[in-house]
Amino acid sequence: MVELHRLAAFSDGASGGNPAGVYLSDEAIDETAMQEIAADVGYSETAFAFPAGEAWRVRYFAPEGEVPFCGHATIALGAVLARKHGDSRYDLVLNDNTIHVTASANGDSLRAQLVSPSTRHRFDEEIAQQGLELFELDRSDLTGTFPPVVAHAGANHLIIPLKDRTRLSSMSYDLAAGRDMMRKHQLTTIALVFEGDDSTFHVRNAFASGGVLEDPATGAAAAAFAGFLRDHLDSGRQHITIIQGEDMGMRSVLNVAIPQTTGEGVQVSGDVRVIEAGPAQ
Repeated sequence: MVELHRLAAFSDGASGGNPAGVYLSDEAIDETAMQEIAADVGYSETAFAFPAGEAWRVRYFAPEGEVPFCGHATIALGAVLARKHGDSRYDLVLNDNTIHVTASANGDSLRAQLVSPSTRHRFDEEIAQQGLELFELDRSDLTGTFPPVVAHAGANHLIIPLKDRTRLSSMSYDLAAGRDMMRKHQLTTIALVFEGDDSTFHVRNAFASGGVLEDPATGAAAAAFAGFLRDHLDSGRQHITIIQGEDMGMRSVLNVAIPQTTGEGVQVSGDVRVIEAGPAQ
């Protein structure tokens, strides 16, 4: 069995979401083949899944390299597994973590929820300043709630909190400079965040480290950000909604449930729409 599926995770009904490839095979293939397939698919990430006992061994590749964890590709993978094997919880063995995704399929209605790896964060003034300079921002563009922070939930993401929605809408940066900066500091993405209200955040996410200017939905960054809100700010929020991709015409909706134990993995869920389902070429 070899199949390549294309789906959009965290879709807004029948539109939006972040396209992901899902490659299923009875046997693992080597890294070179995975990288070539991911580059050919052309989406920000493709998940490669192979049976591993009662679980699935999963790796994620962007067009320009492997990433340790990808939320939207995990959600897409869950939807594919639910369509093929039924509504269930599926255990996933990653390079550095073991997580699970719970998914359901009812005709064209697909939905999945992942539980992220554990969360942590750190403040790094050098990374923060370079991030601001990359997007031509300064300290006056930030909220006073918290400074830029490197948040982690399976991968590192720089979170930059903006006080003005228009600064979010006007996001721009040099892709090559972003790639160099993010790879130097082992950042998977940089998320610019604007708080709409107490439970809704609007986000744009730069993924230059993978050769992609912007991601329309980023489950791993959502989990890392939500974990930071709990672990550092002790905000008491148990649920937030993240709206992403609006400014690039790919509105996506990420629902985030936040367990209240420090460091515990975060639950990120959303709808999935099928772009194409079929055998690998």
